[in-house]
Amino acid sequence: MNDNPETPASGAPNQGDHEFPADDLSRREFLHQAAVGSIVVAGGAAEMSSTRRLGAEPLKADAPRPDQPRSIPVALSINGTGHRLELDPRVTLLDALREHVGLNGTKKGCDHGQCGACTVLIDGRRIYSCLTLAVMHAGAEITTIEGLANGDKLHPLQAAFIARDAFQCGYCTPGQICSAVGLLNEGRARTEADIREQMSGNLCRCGAYPNIAAAIQDVSTLKG
Repeated sequence: MNDNPETPASGAPNQGDHEFPADDLSRREFLHQAAVGSIVVAGGAAEMSSTRRLGAEPLKADAPRPDQPRSIPVALSINGTGHRLELDPRVTLLDALREHVGLNGTKKGCDHGQCGACTVLIDGRRIYSCLTLAVMHAGAEITTIEGLANGDKLHPLQAAFIARDAFQCGYCTPGQICSAVGLLNEGRARTEADIREQMSGNLCRCGAYPNIAAAIQDVSTLKG
């Protein structure tokens, strides 16, 4: 029986007893050197694996990615004028209008189809331009806020918005007016309640909804 409780009865060395190299390295120094060696070996193996995988060489910094789409020719008719553009097929109609044609009246709001600031007309039908690709509308007639007036003569809805003071900051106004034009083209709004319901996809953070509805109702009455 072992009278010393600190010594294992099996005669195995204590967990604290370790043999180190003959140069008397401390335990901490030994572990540090071992860890550094493992990292260097692993790093070299990973680099060789990445360069040899599939026998391919690393891409150069200025080399085009093989999966990167190329620009394609797109012909758009906007406010009665033809535009021939070279666009990445992923470009939205909103970005094409603002960045490639220079029509900044169409506003970028949420960029997720939730605020209506980017509303334009496609063949008279209102649409969120941030949710559709420009290449999808070749051959269609696109109308933005810049294309509603006839020279110096305002569109009736533009004049009604001014008369009714239907805007404050004005950021959402182009989308509101384009949406209202589309609404009147649809011919489904008979009452103020109809107008409010069918304009609900266009947000006004200034809260000018009563004036907007009144302006649309004025023009609706004139058309009726």
